[in-house]
Amino acid sequence: MSWLSRLAERQIRKARLKGELQGLAGEGKPLPDRPGDAFVSPGDAVGFRIMAEAGVLPEEIALKKQVIAQRKMLAGLTDEGERKAAMAELARLEMLQAIAEESRRKFLR
Repeated sequence: MSWLSRLAERQIRKARLKGELQGLAGEGKPLPDRPGDAFVSPGDAVGFRIMAEAGVLPEEIALKKQVIAQRKMLAGLTDEGERKAAMAELARLEMLQAIAEESRRKFLR
């Protein structure tokens, strides 16, 4: 165990003994299911979660939601012309999402 892990464990034990870890939001409940966190680094996942709890959405997350909504809408279309237009919009949204993700990665390097 590294010195940092030992230090963190010591601080957690100290806080627990002082009762500082009781009465926190979500205490006794299972951790929320966040399958999307598997596709980003732990640091990014924490950052996204903090922003979400503050009511702020990064551009790439807002675009991801739009992509999901567009895919659902596309699945329900039967008219070929409407499908083609919806697929073009989906491609545009996916491109914007990829650009936003790449911008974040470059910024964080």
